Amino acid sequence: MSDRDPDADEPSPDRSDLDLVRPEFLPDPDLSREEMETLQRDISDAAIFEDAIEVDPDEIALRDAFDLSTGIPDPTDRRPTLGTDPAPDPSAPVVVGIDQAFLEESVISAVVALRGDRVVERTYAVSPLSIPYIPGLLAFREGGPILDALSTLSVDPDLALLDGSGRIHFRQAGIATHIGVILDLPSVGVAKNLLCGTPDDSPEERPAGWSTPVRADDRVEAPDGTVLGHAYQSRQYPNERRINPLYVSPGHRVSAETSLAIVDALCAGYKLPEPTRLADVYADEVKRSIQPS
Repeated sequence: MSDRDPDADEPSPDRSDLDLVRPEFLPDPDLSREEMETLQRDISDAAIFEDAIEVDPDEIALRDAFDLSTGIPDPTDRRPTLGTDPAPDPSAPVVVGIDQAFLEESVISAVVALRGDRVVERTYAVSPLSIPYIPGLLAFREGGPILDALSTLSVDPDLALLDGSGRIHFRQAGIATHIGVILDLPSVGVAKNLLCGTPDDSPEERPAGWSTPVRADDRVEAPDGTVLGHAYQSRQYPNERRINPLYVSPGHRVSAETSLAIVDALCAGYKLPEPTRLADVYADEVKRSIQPS
């Protein structure tokens, strides 16, 4: 595992450890807005929104949610429900969840890696924030910090789930697509809010398991009606349907349909799929250790 002493000086992440397949697409916060949007169009052209992935959703499906009452499981722990063998199947794909927590002028990017239903690694990086949040340009604010965290990961991921959009984006190049294309890594965006596009059906008060396509509209640089992803109701209260759906879209090397199947397979009773739920909790744990107040 890659946990570090939060009281120690933070090392400068070295992205040379990453296999940057398309380094020309690295998010540069010093670009002008016009240059950023042009780069996103190039990324969209390079992205593969079809299945070029060896991960089968059924193969990574999780039946039970992780118990996080005492924090993120240590990679050396074994889950009691799994019998006496503490070692995950070494041939199982590694799925990473990525999420972030914010300090005053920096961001904590947290990565939790799962193989089967075991945490095999958890790591993070603390990086400065260079620009404010601008809708549609999230990767230029937070993409570099995510790459910083991934550069500290020792296992090789087969699939990444990111808190943000993939193809559901004005230029079909959300943060999941941006990171996926740079690393040529199959990736899926799991957003809590709809950035653009139009769902086929209203997402209001839907039961768990419901989904509907999200299609390109006049705010998206794609032919009208293009399926960008899906609205997906991962969880709902039985008597009061007030949990909002997730917006799931392919980042890179995954189709819209397979992206939905992956998120459905990894949701185990909570709103978020387990990899990003664990990363979200881990990012907050790190934040509390760095900034106890």
